Amino acid sequence: MRPALCLCGGLVVWLLAGCGFHLQGSEPLPAAFRTTRVLATDRYTDFHRALTESLQAAGATVLEGAGTGAVVEVLEDLPTQRVLSVSASNTPTEYEVYYAIRYRVLIDGREVIAPSRLELSRDYSFDTGAILAKEEEQEMIRLALARDLSGLVMRRLAALQP
Repeated sequence: MRPALCLCGGLVVWLLAGCGFHLQGSEPLPAAFRTTRVLATDRYTDFHRALTESLQAAGATVLEGAGTGAVVEVLEDLPTQRVLSVSASNTPTEYEVYYAIRYRVLIDGREVIAPSRLELSRDYSFDTGAILAKEEEQEMIRLALARDLSGLVMRRLAALQP
């Protein structure tokens, strides 16, 4: 039985290699982003942290503060939560975690991406019997949204032809 299993596994690997399948990686950034400055009023937000990590993972050296070269300016960074539904006793039963950012990109003082707004949201059910678990779930959703927004910004940066 084992030789047949190994043969099937080898056949699957061979077929995937032959069809051009590759694992998704990070997009290479244009050379202008090798040294990138990230400007934001609050450097300790989830989005700022995720963007900085994404830039570093793509090979960029990330600097803080004003200067020349490539600059990603975070104009707004707004994580919020809204009540979506309430029970008959007027207690929340469903929330929506909403994350919106507004940013622009400059290269050597020239605006290459005009101020753009991105927003993502996800909802989750709320249970008063598991308040701590639901607070943790809300935190995890907010972090995931920040990472997703960072990925969207990174794809726009990778697509630039400065």
